[in-house]
Amino acid sequence: MDIIHSMNDHPLPRHVADALRWRLSVMPATVVLGARQTGKSTLALRLTPGPRRLVSLDAFDALDLARRDPMALLAGPDPVTLDEVQREPQTLRAAKLLIDSDRRPGRFLITGSANLLLMRSVGETLAGRAAYLTLWPMTRREQMGEGACGRWDDLLRTDPSEWRDLLLADHAPPEDWRELAARGGFPVPALQMNTPDARRIWFDGYVRTYLERDLQAVSSISALPDFRRLMQAVCLRLGRLLNQTELGRDIAMQQPTVHRYLNILETSYMLVRVPAFSVNRTSRLLKMPKLYWADTALAMHLAGVDVPQGAHLENIVLHDLIVWRDARDERAEVLHWRTVTGREIDFIIERPGALLPVEVKASAHPSVGDTRHIRAFRQEHPEAALPGLLLHTGATVEWLTADVLAAPWWRVL
Repeated sequence: MDIIHSMNDHPLPRHVADALRWRLSVMPATVVLGARQTGKSTLALRLTPGPRRLVSLDAFDALDLARRDPMALLAGPDPVTLDEVQREPQTLRAAKLLIDSDRRPGRFLITGSANLLLMRSVGETLAGRAAYLTLWPMTRREQMGEGACGRWDDLLRTDPSEWRDLLLADHAPPEDWRELAARGGFPVPALQMNTPDARRIWFDGYVRTYLERDLQAVSSISALPDFRRLMQAVCLRLGRLLNQTELGRDIAMQQPTVHRYLNILETSYMLVRVPAFSVNRTSRLLKMPKLYWADTALAMHLAGVDVPQGAHLENIVLHDLIVWRDARDERAEVLHWRTVTGREIDFIIERPGALLPVEVKASAHPSVGDTRHIRAFRQEHPEAALPGLLLHTGATVEWLTADVLAAPWWRVL
């Protein structure tokens, strides 16, 4: 059951809410996808007051009727919220027929814990009839009750000469990034559990449920110990380039199996791949992506790591970026940059006509030397590249060079 409660027992707002309202007012169907326990059901119920029928395929009677007679389950005059649709994807065919007979906006709000566009068992994607959104685990500002992600939009629409004043004016309190990494963004462990032991029990149950139940909606996994071993290996490699052959060799698994398991993890919103930046968009599909996880606390649990490392801070920033990216109407990409000579930047934010390089350092005292890769990138792309942003764990906001602003991560996220 997806529950998001603040201290006064009211649901905390989510950054994606406005995007969801807009899509419900435009499209016959809106599909909200994301991992289990990110808050999809609560979000759907909160944003759709009035006469709306809730159909949850987690209920056995509803699931049985969905398999026998999905039209009987979904038909009727009231709009329908269809929860956990991946349990019986064939209900999408019935939704398509009903939409074609009545295309009023908001007819269906559909949630799912797997990416329907990537599931082989899904023969109907409601193309031309549905808008899609992703609900990721909660950002820091969502946990603070702001219903927001980081200051990415503000930075991109503000002249760089004003960035320092913009960030200094932000009232978000400082925080130890290691505490945020350890609690993650799933609402229950992040908001309702205060000890590592309590969170450990929750994550252990989450992993077991994911392995033993949810995966069966995506793909049959006969060797669950092998799959768990792969998850652990990935979570020990956060922020590194994905080399499937090397990964398979390290865990004694054939490359085709590694490839299939990674796709399953991505389909179920566990794994996040960050493509490589290239001016040639076709080349991006061929270059190695970097690997991250949807939630840092879950990644630490799977890896058996108690103390967060620098890669977990990168993962925190990446998570905030994809929440921002996936709620936007205007296209934006989050990429990484690496050259054959070893120069690299953690993230490149690409939007039409602009590139924002973002480097993440788990250090409280960044130096001018930490800016060299950002400056090299800007020299390669002088027309499109904005000044760079170097996020660190200290307290100062300062221009290290004329084109690189160093800022505490908590003033941006």
